[in-house]
Order: sequence, then C-alpha cells, then structure tokens
Amino acid sequence: MTEHLAILPILIPMLTAVVLMFPGIQPSVLWQRMGCGSALILTMAVVLSLLNNVRGVPLTYVLGDWQPPFGIVLTVDPLAILLVLLTVGLALVCWLYSLAGKQTPGPYYHSIFLFQIMGINGAFLTGDLFNLFVFFEILLIASYSLLTYGSARQKARAHFHYVALNLIGSAFFLFALGILYGATGTLNMADMSQKLAQLSGDKLYLAKAGGLLLIVVFGLKAALVPLQFWLVATYSAALAPVAALFAIMTKVGIYSFIRVHVQLFGGGADGLQGLADDWLWYLSLITLLVGSIGMLASEQLKPLIANLVIISVGLLLMLVSNNSVESIRAAVYYLIHSTLITAALFLLADMIALQRGQAGDRLVPARPLSQPLLLGGLLLLAAMVVIGLPPFSGFIGKLLALQAFAGSIHQVIAWAAILLSSLFMLIMLARAGTGLIWHTRTGKPGTETAAPVQLMAVVLLLGVSAGMVVAGEWVLTLSGDAAWHVFNITGASPGVGRMIP
Repeated sequence: MTEHLAILPILIPMLTAVVLMFPGIQPSVLWQRMGCGSALILTMAVVLSLLNNVRGVPLTYVLGDWQPPFGIVLTVDPLAILLVLLTVGLALVCWLYSLAGKQTPGPYYHSIFLFQIMGINGAFLTGDLFNLFVFFEILLIASYSLLTYGSARQKARAHFHYVALNLIGSAFFLFALGILYGATGTLNMADMSQKLAQLSGDKLYLAKAGGLLLIVVFGLKAALVPLQFWLVATYSAALAPVAALFAIMTKVGIYSFIRVHVQLFGGGADGLQGLADDWLWYLSLITLLVGSIGMLASEQLKPLIANLVIISVGLLLMLVSNNSVESIRAAVYYLIHSTLITAALFLLADMIALQRGQAGDRLVPARPLSQPLLLGGLLLLAAMVVIGLPPFSGFIGKLLALQAFAGSIHQVIAWAAILLSSLFMLIMLARAGTGLIWHTRTGKPGTETAAPVQLMAVVLLLGVSAGMVVAGEWVLTLSGDAAWHVFNITGASPGVGRMIP
C-alpha cells in the first residue's frame, strides 16, 4: 500500500469534496468543517510520509500500469513534494481561520476549497504537460467559485478580468501543447526533455514557438509583467482565507516555469537551451519594480499585500532566469517563505479591517482597534519577516538570492533591485502600521475582537516562518535537494528510478 501514496494527495481532497456535497451532509456546517479538516490532516500525514521517502530517488507513479510517455504519470521528487507540503499546510491554516463564526461563507464552500487543493496538488505532482493543463483548469474553476463568496457587487469587474484572462490563457496553453506534441510526439516531461535535444530543422522552430507560448501562459498564471494587472484587485476582493490560500496560486506558475524553462529548455536542450533567458530576466526585473511602485502607491492594506506578492514573483523569476542550482535553491526557500508570510498578512489585514469599522483596511485615521497591542505586535513581526530583517526567514531568503547572483553578469542590477525593494517595503509597512495602529481618531474602540482560531492561524504561519530559521539547515538541505533534482531528472525518466504501477 505504501507505493500508492503518490496519488493520495489528489484523491483524498477530491473524494472528500464529493462526499461533502451529498444532500444529507451539505447543509450541516459541523459536518462540512469536520470533513474538510479531516481530509486535510490525512493528506498532510500522507505528504509527510512521501517527503521521507523521496529524498533519494524520485518516485514515478504510473496510473493503471500505462507506461510513459502515453500513460498518466505522477512524479514525486523533492521539489514537488515540498510544494505539496506547503499547499496542504497553508490550506489547514486557512481552514482553521474560517472556523470563526457560526456559519460557513456559503453553500459548497468546503467542497470547492478541497477541489482547489486537489488541483494545486495535481499541478505540482504531474509529470505530464497535458495533465498539468487539466489540473490548472481544476484549480482555476475552483478559484472562480471561491472568489464569489462574500464579494460585493462592485468587485465583479475584478472577478470578470480574472476569469476572462485565465480562459484566454487556457486556450493558449492548449495551442502550445498541440505545437509541442507535433514537434516531439510526447507530452511526458521526462520524455520530452530527451526528445527536445534531438530536434532539428522545422521541428526545432516549432518547439521553440511552443516553448515561448508556454512562457506567456505561465507568465499570466504567475502574474509576470505585463500580465500582472489582474492580481491586486482579485486578491483584494477575496475573502481572507481565500486570499491567503491564493498566496500559493502564483507559485504554481513559478513552479511551471522551473519545470519547463529550466528542466525542459535547460542545458540539455541544445538548440533550445536557455529559451527566452534574456526576456525572462528583464520582465522579472520589471515585475519586481512594478510591484514596488504599486506598493508605494497603495492606499489600502490588502492591495499593499497583493503588491508584495507581485514583488515576490519578480524576485523568484529573476532567480529562475539565472538558471543555476544555487539560484533554484534560493528560489525554493524564498518561495516557501514568501507564501507563508503574505498569507499571514492577508489574515491580519482582515482582522484589523474588522476592528476599524467603516474605514476597513484604508490607510486613514479611524476608531481605535479593540486589540491594538496584539494585532499591532503581530503586524510588526510579520513586517520584519517580509522586509527581510535579520534573523528572520526573509533575511535568509534574500541573502541566498544575493549569493545566487554573486559573480553573474546581472549581479549589480539584481542586488540593487532586491535591496531597493526591501527599502520600499520598510517605508510602506512602517507607514501602514503607524496609520492603522497609532494614528486613530478619538473615541472608544468597537466591540469586535479576533477569534482565538483566527489568531492561532496567524501565529502558526509566523511560527513556521520562524521554524525556517531554527531548522534552517534542514530546510536548506531540502531546498538544495529540490534544486539538484531539477537539473538531474534521470530518476524521473521513463524506465528509470522507481516505476510504480
């Protein structure tokens, strides 16, 4: 039974989501919450077991014994399982936060939430580009539904832009898959990495066109400039636990860049080697700068945090474009850090906005908070982590990024961009903190207080971020293993490694 663990991070959320939609269970808030939480805890146990088993040779799981490149293949390597662990852990915290209150956000919320986890886990685990498309569609359809919960009518434009752009991206994704299949005769990523090195003539140019089209698609998913304008409004309009979960959504695009840009079109692709390296470098640099400017111009806390997501995307893709084991190692560590801390900030923003009354999260004077010391202290701690002050995980992540660029032709520009973005974060988060916590109107605070489970959710996220420092050697070893396997994929090649039917 142990060898079949690879598919359980997909099956458990999917089957639980279906069961929770049964007529006798769906109306019960208690059953919905218990079912969702139990599925996530069980999935976490499976993922931890897989993490312990794939430190050596990656596990390739072949569904139905249909051998690659034609069968459905799941590839469990250190990078994939680390990100699945991050996804399930983040989902557990978001589920915990949503327990506050006597009602769920709406009917089928927990089922759709689990379908979202299923899609994200599948995207990280699949070894096939077509199934990557399938799981993209699952997570996107679920995200369309999650965005409708608790949203006001005036936010419909942001949701429409998000849906429309992703539908266009899905069409481009299919075009790219058709082109690559025509050029290589396969969509299995391990098999394609071998076929790309053998291409010549017209098929070489076809593969290049397909690869460039995939970069456009993944750029939209990751919010790479100029395809980032949907993110701020969409994330700001979502419910707090949904926005926190969406912190992992752009990372699916980053992961896809690593798999396709580095793994498929990397050093072994001959004529396709380093496809669009220069384009990706300049666009990621501009993304970081655009996020920084957007953060400086933000007049509300949630859009400010959404721009922090864009900044993290820019930095991560700068590292991906650097195309080295050291830069991917830094990217993996920083990806985990940035996901956790931006999710914590979205949850904090929701609690602060609730206690400020009609002013919400706008950076204007409002009534005092009911819990100024508690929420102010958490916001200060989260700000220090995201800025990158020592000794927090943000400092280690940015230090790894600076080291990854040391000696490269982009060193001066990369260092300047990273350090300047940190300075801008310091300025804006200091302004936001003083405006929200200290600069208040005279009068009594409201009666609203943060629920214990909400505070626990934020403390857990900040605690895991602190754990990345305390257990720094272990996390860096895992990140290094993930980076090494990206550049050495023989363990996931057809017929090599552990092929489990």
